[in-house]
Amino acid sequence: MVQLGYTLSSEEFGPQALADHARRAEDAGFAFASISDHFHPWLDSQGHSPFVWATLGAISQTTSELLIGTGVTCPIIRTHPAIIAQAAATVADLLPGRFYLGVGTGEALNEHITGQQWPPLSIRQDMLAEAVDLIRTLWGGTYVTEHGRFFKVENARIYTVPDTLPPIHVAASGTDSAVLAARIGDGLISTSPDAGVVDAFTTNGGSSPIIGQLTVCWGSDAEKQAEVARTYWANSAIPGQLGQELAIPQYFEQAAGLVTADKIAESIVCGPDTEAFHQRIQEYTDAGFTHVYLHQVGPDQDGFIDFARTHLLPHYQ
Repeated sequence: MVQLGYTLSSEEFGPQALADHARRAEDAGFAFASISDHFHPWLDSQGHSPFVWATLGAISQTTSELLIGTGVTCPIIRTHPAIIAQAAATVADLLPGRFYLGVGTGEALNEHITGQQWPPLSIRQDMLAEAVDLIRTLWGGTYVTEHGRFFKVENARIYTVPDTLPPIHVAASGTDSAVLAARIGDGLISTSPDAGVVDAFTTNGGSSPIIGQLTVCWGSDAEKQAEVARTYWANSAIPGQLGQELAIPQYFEQAAGLVTADKIAESIVCGPDTEAFHQRIQEYTDAGFTHVYLHQVGPDQDGFIDFARTHLLPHYQ
């Protein structure tokens, strides 16, 4: 049976709130969590973007059982993979046996800030493959000197290496990326119930976990929650490759201005209808996902966690 997780939205909350949400999610019975790794929020209305590695340190002190990972880290431009290797090793030591590193090819929104060129997807995929290989090599705990096609390290050694190395799960939204995920990763992360992506992953040797994200906006009134979702997460309805190419939140705000509440309701479960939540979760199950983490949009995280505790989690345990 599919396992349910909880999304810690770094775009919408500061580090102290996120650490508290993680504790509440664990207390409610969520099996795992994902935390976004951004430099900018998608929209100015979201209002936050704390440094994920410091936030994970705080979460390690507020939880004792929750499995948590980044959803997802881009280790190719903004942050060198050697630094990600050290950061992830440190967090895995703080969260023994309950941390995974989620990686992906990123978005211009977060990665252009250092002034480097924003490469096309095919190049970013090659960069990601090299970065993951370097991270795994550095986790060996020995001195590493490599001059790769994209990354160089000289006499680099990570001294704090956890007894249990974290798995690396790779994000994919298309079949080419799913094939790459099968080749370099220990699991798959995707944001829509696309059976074709899952099939490309599994037929090329990928195995569980296959993790999906479902964005929701629970509340007592469906129409009101659609407006809340449009205010805080209209970026989810921006089509095509714009999400990877737009550079600053203001550009996303401009594109999001074209998104209606009706359009939001097509992609985000809004309102109090428990059956609507189960139906959307079932779509992921039918597509072959083994895990689904639920992203509650907007301020009312406590209300959603209580709803999940009583109406959702008992059906998936």
